[in-house]
Amino acid sequence: MTVDIRKPLKKFIPLMEEARDDGLNEADTVLRLCRFFEEVLGYDGLRDISREAELKGKYVDVCVKIDGRVRLLVEAKAGNVRLRDKHIEQAQSYASRNNYRWVLLTNGIDWYLYHLTFDEGIEYERAFAISLTAEGDLDDAATKLALIHKKSLAKGQLDEYWDMTTALGASSIGRALFHENVLMLIRREIRRDGGVLIDREDLAKALHEMFTPEAREHIGPLKVRRRRKATRAKRALVHPEALAVEPRPIANHGIRISRSA
Repeated sequence: MTVDIRKPLKKFIPLMEEARDDGLNEADTVLRLCRFFEEVLGYDGLRDISREAELKGKYVDVCVKIDGRVRLLVEAKAGNVRLRDKHIEQAQSYASRNNYRWVLLTNGIDWYLYHLTFDEGIEYERAFAISLTAEGDLDDAATKLALIHKKSLAKGQLDEYWDMTTALGASSIGRALFHENVLMLIRREIRRDGGVLIDREDLAKALHEMFTPEAREHIGPLKVRRRRKATRAKRALVHPEALAVEPRPIANHGIRISRSA
Protein backbone atom coordinates (compact mmCIF):
# COMPACT_ATOMS: atom_id res chain seq x y z
CA MET A 1 0.00 0.00 0.00
CA THR A 2 1.42 3.39 -1.02
CA VAL A 3 1.86 6.29 1.38
CA ASP A 4 -1.02 8.78 1.71
CA ILE A 5 0.42 12.17 0.70
CA ARG A 6 -2.83 14.00 -0.01
CA LYS A 7 -2.60 16.42 2.95
CA PRO A 8 0.95 17.76 2.33
CA LEU A 9 0.35 17.64 -1.43
CA LYS A 10 -2.73 19.83 -1.16
CA LYS A 11 -0.69 22.34 0.83
CA PHE A 12 1.98 22.55 -1.86
CA ILE A 13 -0.26 22.96 -4.91
CA PRO A 14 -0.84 26.74 -4.42
CA LEU A 15 2.94 27.24 -4.06
CA MET A 16 3.55 25.51 -7.39
CA GLU A 17 0.79 27.48 -9.11
CA GLU A 18 2.28 30.68 -7.68
CA ALA A 19 5.70 29.78 -9.12
CA ARG A 20 4.12 29.27 -12.55
CA ASP A 21 2.08 32.48 -12.44
CA ASP A 22 5.06 34.56 -11.24
CA GLY A 23 7.32 33.15 -13.96
CA LEU A 24 9.79 31.72 -11.47
CA ASN A 25 13.07 30.75 -13.16
CA GLU A 26 14.45 27.23 -13.31
CA ALA A 27 16.88 27.64 -10.39
CA ASP A 28 14.12 28.86 -8.05
CA THR A 29 11.83 26.09 -9.28
CA VAL A 30 14.50 23.54 -8.29
CA LEU A 31 14.56 25.02 -4.78
CA ARG A 32 10.81 24.49 -4.44
CA LEU A 33 11.11 20.99 -5.83
CA CYS A 34 13.73 20.11 -3.22
CA ARG A 35 11.38 21.30 -0.50
CA PHE A 36 8.61 19.28 -2.11
CA PHE A 37 10.74 16.13 -1.96
CA GLU A 38 11.42 16.79 1.71
CA GLU A 39 7.96 17.79 2.96
CA VAL A 40 5.72 15.72 0.66
CA LEU A 41 7.81 12.76 -0.44
CA GLY A 42 9.72 12.07 2.77
CA TYR A 43 13.35 12.59 1.73
CA ASP A 44 16.16 13.98 3.88
CA GLY A 45 17.30 17.20 2.24
CA LEU A 46 20.92 16.75 3.36
CA ARG A 47 21.43 13.03 2.79
CA ASP A 48 19.01 12.05 0.02
CA ILE A 49 19.04 14.99 -2.41
CA SER A 50 22.00 16.10 -4.56
CA ARG A 51 21.97 19.14 -6.83
CA GLU A 52 23.42 19.30 -10.37
CA ALA A 53 25.21 15.96 -10.54
CA GLU A 54 27.78 15.83 -13.36
CA LEU A 55 29.32 13.03 -15.41
CA LYS A 56 31.52 13.66 -18.46
CA GLY A 57 30.03 17.09 -19.07
CA LYS A 58 26.42 15.91 -18.63
CA TYR A 59 24.42 17.46 -15.82
CA VAL A 60 21.16 16.53 -14.16
CA ASP A 61 19.31 18.98 -11.91
CA VAL A 62 18.56 16.69 -8.96
CA CYS A 63 19.58 13.17 -7.93
CA VAL A 64 17.33 11.49 -5.38
CA LYS A 65 19.02 8.82 -3.27
CA ILE A 66 18.07 6.12 -0.78
CA ASP A 67 20.85 4.80 1.47
CA GLY A 68 23.40 6.55 -0.72
CA ARG A 69 22.20 4.92 -3.93
CA VAL A 70 20.69 7.08 -6.69
CA ARG A 71 17.13 5.92 -7.37
CA LEU A 72 15.64 8.82 -9.35
CA LEU A 73 16.96 11.58 -11.62
CA VAL A 74 14.99 14.83 -11.79
CA GLU A 75 15.12 17.20 -14.75
CA ALA A 76 13.52 20.52 -13.79
CA LYS A 77 12.10 23.32 -15.94
CA ALA A 78 10.73 26.72 -15.04
CA GLY A 79 7.10 26.73 -13.95
CA ASN A 80 5.81 28.38 -17.13
CA VAL A 81 7.74 26.11 -19.54
CA ARG A 82 5.70 23.55 -21.42
CA LEU A 83 7.23 20.10 -20.91
CA ARG A 84 8.32 18.00 -23.89
CA ASP A 85 9.76 14.50 -24.00
CA LYS A 86 12.99 15.83 -25.52
CA HIS A 87 13.70 17.71 -22.28
CA ILE A 88 14.92 14.48 -20.67
CA GLU A 89 17.68 13.94 -23.26
CA GLN A 90 20.40 15.26 -20.95
CA ALA A 91 19.13 13.25 -17.98
CA GLN A 92 18.74 10.07 -20.03
CA SER A 93 22.31 10.40 -21.30
CA TYR A 94 23.47 10.67 -17.68
CA ALA A 95 21.21 7.76 -16.73
CA SER A 96 22.55 5.49 -19.48
CA ARG A 97 26.12 5.85 -18.19
CA ASN A 98 25.02 4.71 -14.73
CA ASN A 99 22.21 2.30 -15.60
CA TYR A 100 19.62 4.43 -13.80
CA ARG A 101 16.08 3.43 -14.77
CA TRP A 102 13.89 6.34 -13.66
CA VAL A 103 13.84 9.97 -14.80
CA LEU A 104 11.33 12.56 -13.62
CA LEU A 105 10.64 15.66 -15.71
CA THR A 106 8.72 18.44 -13.98
CA ASN A 107 8.08 22.17 -13.90
CA GLY A 108 6.36 21.91 -10.52
CA ILE A 109 2.90 21.78 -12.10
CA ASP A 110 3.27 18.95 -14.61
CA TRP A 111 5.05 15.76 -13.58
CA TYR A 112 6.16 13.19 -16.17
CA LEU A 113 7.86 10.03 -14.97
CA TYR A 114 9.85 7.95 -17.48
CA HIS A 115 11.18 4.40 -17.34
CA LEU A 116 14.40 3.85 -19.29
CA THR A 117 15.84 0.70 -20.85
CA PHE A 118 19.23 0.27 -22.47
CA ASP A 119 18.98 -3.06 -24.31
CA GLU A 120 19.25 -1.59 -27.82
CA GLY A 121 20.28 2.02 -27.44
CA ILE A 122 18.35 4.24 -25.03
CA GLU A 123 14.60 3.79 -25.01
CA TYR A 124 12.11 5.42 -22.68
CA GLU A 125 8.41 5.11 -21.94
CA ARG A 126 6.25 7.41 -19.90
CA ALA A 127 5.08 5.68 -16.74
CA PHE A 128 2.64 8.43 -15.72
CA ALA A 129 1.78 12.08 -16.28
CA ILE A 130 -0.09 14.23 -13.77
CA SER A 131 -0.78 17.94 -13.23
CA LEU A 132 -0.89 19.69 -9.86
CA THR A 133 -3.64 22.29 -10.07
CA ALA A 134 -6.45 23.25 -7.75
CA GLU A 135 -8.94 21.97 -10.33
CA GLY A 136 -7.07 18.70 -10.95
CA ASP A 137 -7.71 15.22 -9.58
CA LEU A 138 -5.97 15.33 -6.20
CA ASP A 139 -6.49 11.62 -5.46
CA ASP A 140 -4.99 10.51 -8.77
CA ALA A 141 -2.03 12.87 -8.40
CA ALA A 142 -1.43 11.72 -4.83
CA THR A 143 -1.61 8.04 -5.78
CA LYS A 144 0.91 8.38 -8.60
CA LEU A 145 3.33 10.73 -6.85
CA ALA A 146 3.25 8.48 -3.77
CA LEU A 147 5.04 5.88 -5.91
CA ILE A 148 8.17 8.05 -5.78
CA HIS A 149 7.87 8.63 -2.02
CA LYS A 150 10.99 7.46 -0.21
CA LYS A 151 9.16 4.61 1.54
CA SER A 152 7.54 3.41 -1.69
CA LEU A 153 10.79 3.46 -3.65
CA ALA A 154 12.61 1.64 -0.85
CA LYS A 155 9.99 -1.14 -0.92
CA GLY A 156 10.15 -1.52 -4.70
CA GLN A 157 6.56 -0.37 -5.19
CA LEU A 158 7.44 1.79 -8.20
CA ASP A 159 9.00 -1.19 -9.98
CA GLU A 160 5.94 -3.30 -9.12
CA TYR A 161 3.69 -0.59 -10.56
CA TRP A 162 5.74 -0.54 -13.77
CA ASP A 163 5.65 -4.33 -14.11
CA MET A 164 1.87 -4.32 -13.72
CA THR A 165 1.43 -1.37 -16.09
CA THR A 166 3.59 -3.07 -18.71
CA ALA A 167 1.74 -6.38 -18.34
CA LEU A 168 -1.59 -4.60 -18.92
CA GLY A 169 -0.26 -2.48 -21.79
CA ALA A 170 -1.35 -2.83 -25.41
CA SER A 171 1.88 -4.47 -26.56
CA SER A 172 1.74 -7.14 -23.84
CA ILE A 173 -1.96 -7.91 -24.34
CA GLY A 174 -1.48 -7.84 -28.11
CA ARG A 175 1.30 -10.44 -27.95
CA ALA A 176 -0.96 -12.71 -25.90
CA LEU A 177 -4.14 -12.06 -27.87
CA PHE A 178 -2.61 -12.74 -31.27
CA HIS A 179 -1.13 -16.04 -30.26
CA GLU A 180 -2.36 -19.04 -32.24
CA ASN A 181 -3.63 -20.80 -29.11
CA VAL A 182 -5.72 -17.80 -28.00
CA LEU A 183 -7.17 -17.22 -31.46
CA MET A 184 -8.21 -20.87 -31.65
CA LEU A 185 -10.06 -20.57 -28.32
CA ILE A 186 -11.91 -17.41 -29.45
CA ARG A 187 -12.71 -19.04 -32.80
CA ARG A 188 -14.12 -22.07 -30.99
CA GLU A 189 -16.33 -19.92 -28.74
CA ILE A 190 -17.68 -17.95 -31.71
CA ARG A 191 -18.53 -21.18 -33.49
CA ARG A 192 -20.20 -22.54 -30.35
CA ASP A 193 -22.34 -19.42 -29.89
CA GLY A 194 -23.11 -18.53 -33.50
CA GLY A 195 -22.45 -21.70 -35.41
CA VAL A 196 -20.03 -19.92 -37.76
CA LEU A 197 -16.48 -21.13 -38.34
CA ILE A 198 -14.27 -18.07 -38.86
CA ASP A 199 -10.93 -18.11 -40.60
CA ARG A 200 -8.18 -17.54 -38.08
CA GLU A 201 -6.52 -14.78 -40.09
CA ASP A 202 -9.84 -12.95 -40.51
CA LEU A 203 -10.40 -13.17 -36.76
CA ALA A 204 -6.95 -11.75 -36.04
CA LYS A 205 -7.55 -8.86 -38.43
CA ALA A 206 -10.93 -8.05 -36.85
CA LEU A 207 -9.41 -8.06 -33.36
CA HIS A 208 -6.52 -5.85 -34.48
CA GLU A 209 -8.93 -3.28 -35.92
CA MET A 210 -10.78 -3.08 -32.59
CA PHE A 211 -7.76 -1.36 -31.01
CA THR A 212 -7.23 2.39 -31.22
CA PRO A 213 -4.55 3.67 -33.62
CA GLU A 214 -2.33 4.44 -30.61
CA ALA A 215 -2.73 0.91 -29.26
CA ARG A 216 -2.03 -0.60 -32.69
CA GLU A 217 1.17 1.42 -32.82
CA HIS A 218 2.29 -0.21 -29.58
CA ILE A 219 1.23 -3.67 -30.74
CA GLY A 220 2.98 -3.30 -34.08
CA PRO A 221 2.09 -4.96 -37.39
CA LEU A 222 -0.46 -7.74 -37.22
CA LYS A 223 1.29 -11.07 -36.82
CA VAL A 224 -0.09 -14.34 -35.51
CA ARG A 225 2.38 -15.98 -33.15
CA ARG A 226 2.69 -19.69 -33.85
CA ARG A 227 3.10 -22.48 -31.38
CA ARG A 228 6.64 -23.69 -31.12
CA LYS A 229 7.20 -27.33 -31.91
CA ALA A 230 8.70 -29.09 -28.93
CA THR A 231 12.02 -30.78 -29.52
CA ARG A 232 12.44 -34.45 -28.63
CA ALA A 233 14.47 -33.53 -25.56
CA LYS A 234 11.78 -31.07 -24.33
CA ARG A 235 9.02 -33.63 -24.88
CA ALA A 236 11.03 -36.03 -22.78
CA LEU A 237 10.84 -33.61 -19.83
CA VAL A 238 7.09 -34.08 -19.85
CA HIS A 239 7.06 -37.67 -21.06
CA PRO A 240 10.34 -39.32 -20.07
CA GLU A 241 9.21 -42.51 -21.74
CA ALA A 242 9.59 -40.74 -25.09
CA LEU A 243 13.33 -41.25 -24.93
CA ALA A 244 13.19 -44.74 -23.49
CA VAL A 245 14.69 -47.42 -25.75
CA GLU A 246 13.01 -50.76 -25.68
CA PRO A 247 15.45 -53.70 -25.31
CA ARG A 248 15.86 -55.70 -28.45
CA PRO A 249 15.91 -59.52 -28.32
CA ILE A 250 19.29 -61.01 -29.05
CA ALA A 251 19.19 -63.04 -32.20
CA ASN A 252 20.47 -66.61 -31.88
CA HIS A 253 21.57 -67.02 -35.50
CA GLY A 254 21.92 -70.79 -34.92
CA ILE A 255 24.81 -70.48 -32.51
CA ARG A 256 24.79 -73.13 -29.79
CA ILE A 257 26.25 -72.25 -26.41
CA SER A 258 27.67 -75.24 -24.61
CA ARG A 259 27.82 -75.40 -20.84
CA SER A 260 30.59 -77.21 -19.01
CA ALA A 261 29.55 -79.94 -16.65
